Amino acid sequence: YYEILGVGVDATGKEITKKYRRLCVKHHPDKNGGDRHHRTKFDEISKAYDTLSDPEKRKMYDQLG
Repeated sequence: YYEILGVGVDATGKEITKKYRRLCVKHHPDKNGGDRHHRTKFDEISKAYDTLSDPEKRKMYDQLG
């Protein structure tokens, strides 16, 4: 998930959110005519953010991968 968002494992919550927002704007399906590639990428970005922005989920992800 860190790679998807383009952040390091030591990234702060603020850095993760900043990168997430940038990527959402770039890959949002509404901005890209519903292109399937962007929809898939947007879903990956959202899932990565959901995990890394939640301290408990992030801790589990870091431990289990």
